[in-house]
Amino acid sequence: MDLVPALEEPLTQPLKSVLGPATAKVMAEHLGLHTVGDLLHHYPRRYEERGQLTHLADLPMDEHVTVVAQVADARLHTFASSRAPRGKGQRLEVTITDGSGRLQLVFFGAGVHKPHKELLPGTRAMFAGKVSVFNRRLQLAHPAYELLRGDSEETVETWAGALIPLYPATAKLESWKIGKAVQTVLPSAQEAVDPLPDSLRAGRGLVSLPEALLKIHRPHTKADIADARARLKWDEAFVLQVALARRRYADAQLPAVPRLPKPDGLLTAFDDRLPFTLTEGQQKVSKEIFDDLATDHPMHRLLQGEVGSGKTMVALRAMLAVVDAGGQAAMLAPTEVLAQQHHRSVTEMMGDLAQGGMLGGAEHATKVVLLTGSMGTAARRQALLDLATGEAGIVIGTHALIEDKVQFHDLGLVVVDEQHRFGVEQRDALRGKGKQPPHLLVMTATPIPRTVAMTVFGDLETSVLDQLPAGRSPIASHVVPAADKPHFLARAWERVREEVAKGHQAYVVCPRIGDEEEDPKKAGKKKAPEDEADKRPPLAVLDVAEQLRGGPLKGLTVEVLHGRMQPDDKDAVMRRFAAGDTDVLVATTVIEVGVNVPNATVMVIMDADRFGVSQLHQLRGRVGRGSAPGLCLLVSEMPEASAARQRLNAVASTLDGFELSRIDLEQRREGDVLGQAQSGARSSLRVLAVIEDEEIIAEAREEATTLVESDPELTGLPGLRTALDALLDEEREQYLEKG
Repeated sequence: MDLVPALEEPLTQPLKSVLGPATAKVMAEHLGLHTVGDLLHHYPRRYEERGQLTHLADLPMDEHVTVVAQVADARLHTFASSRAPRGKGQRLEVTITDGSGRLQLVFFGAGVHKPHKELLPGTRAMFAGKVSVFNRRLQLAHPAYELLRGDSEETVETWAGALIPLYPATAKLESWKIGKAVQTVLPSAQEAVDPLPDSLRAGRGLVSLPEALLKIHRPHTKADIADARARLKWDEAFVLQVALARRRYADAQLPAVPRLPKPDGLLTAFDDRLPFTLTEGQQKVSKEIFDDLATDHPMHRLLQGEVGSGKTMVALRAMLAVVDAGGQAAMLAPTEVLAQQHHRSVTEMMGDLAQGGMLGGAEHATKVVLLTGSMGTAARRQALLDLATGEAGIVIGTHALIEDKVQFHDLGLVVVDEQHRFGVEQRDALRGKGKQPPHLLVMTATPIPRTVAMTVFGDLETSVLDQLPAGRSPIASHVVPAADKPHFLARAWERVREEVAKGHQAYVVCPRIGDEEEDPKKAGKKKAPEDEADKRPPLAVLDVAEQLRGGPLKGLTVEVLHGRMQPDDKDAVMRRFAAGDTDVLVATTVIEVGVNVPNATVMVIMDADRFGVSQLHQLRGRVGRGSAPGLCLLVSEMPEASAARQRLNAVASTLDGFELSRIDLEQRREGDVLGQAQSGARSSLRVLAVIEDEEIIAEAREEATTLVESDPELTGLPGLRTALDALLDEEREQYLEKG
């Protein structure tokens, strides 16, 4: 993070004698570590105490793990296979234990000789590998290992006394090799320049940065680790919050045109026709937005709300207010299906108010145009003309809105739907189309805990819609354990038939399309015996639709929808489903956001364990949108005790998206919170856990805001400026804005 010349040295040069080019290459390619500073900021994930063993009982599936354990027994088997037809194949099975559980290790072929000699019963070692399941038992196939000889001076020295640091590792580079490399560069930690202001560090009793780096990599006691982590958490929280505070400060200096709705204009006409009253939440959030629109610097607001809480209604009223004030509003949607859906629902909600300049248009009407990449030339030309002349007050579109050809008469408001799908360049390109910076409203249906919002969207003010409008029906959710109880799955298809018999419709969601070409490189390879236990590929839309048509849903009209279909075909399928002509729609997550068919009451999600918690919550929000209650069935073959099933149980047990997003984060690793925006090695959160460290994030935000207001250029803090440059270099603003 805080890289100065000594810490900027590439790993390949000063350490040729120690790391070797091969190790440096693996570090760069697989861990994103390029310099001495990067390696010093690659912190241990946890520590092992000599004499205290890891819990084998808690191993996560499909992850690279490092465990310290003792060999209980080792057996060499011979077997016949395609490679060794005369029974000459060899397999070494080693059972290790740590008192809490047992784990099987397997080695094949020529790889059995060394471990057969070294892994004798009673031997203690560190083992690293990927956890898989074979014959319903956990195993590590061909793990790397390092023997722990307690009396060897060298081992004790290498593993830093009593506490063994275990580093986030990869299949190509085990934790102990990373540990040895870190020991080599540790003297450079003395050169690290401190990013925290002295007054802040002293006021909070934090150790210096060089001391923190030394203590995190070579702790002698648990107190050392606690000191180091407390200090490094502050670094991460504070540097990130300063970056966000500077962005807020810079935005507040920009000029914008205040947009005040006319007293008896388009917004009033729209409100007068609404067949229902806005919820308290919608009224409160609308007021926050209108207050922002009335100021002379650009609004930057995040509107987050549960699926179906009426965000589109709030956004539409903001757009109408801007049109009233003489400006134009643009709504950016991530997919064509969603852009068309928004266009349809907005024009339906507005009625003749959306027919400006047309016969039959109302008095205050404006024109609402759609702009997507697949539109015909004539329609596209007309839409572009309407935008340039100001005839169209509202435009709804996809990335096509960002192209150079698109010119606005007076762009006053940009509404971005599903922010996490847009990069900063796209957001800024659209904002650049205004004569002055337009106001910005970002919407997301993925509920975000407050601290994550402060960390990811810290440059935006946040509004939350947590009330569902009247008339929305409850959704019941159940897990269907297809492997343990196949009759539950049969019952699920019966439920679909029952709903269709009542005149309703159903969604079936699958993780994959099913027309993917098999990679010829992979196809040619014979699977090694240890790979045979790999999981089957995820269920596919095309296969499942075929099976349902000929089997449990025979006689019903079943259609498919996925992202690789032609836009016109997608729209036609969606129209037929919305009109009630299709009983069952088998789709990918293309229906995840914005699709609104009130008559659809049941959703069956196949291989539900392959989706994330928020994604399942999003998908589930597609049913129960009318007066009939919704039903969501989460089908999974994962065993009951698995983490995946616990995740599904959590989704089934609550409809509160904010609660689910907390569960989701608690189950994920620290660095996942900010998604791909965090992929850069230097800029990821390594010790800051967004949910656990709420207080630090809130305090860091206050400190950062105060600092930036008094010294926006950070003139007296060269260390902090260096840290910011490192945080913002490659992924610069994307990191802050992708969300």
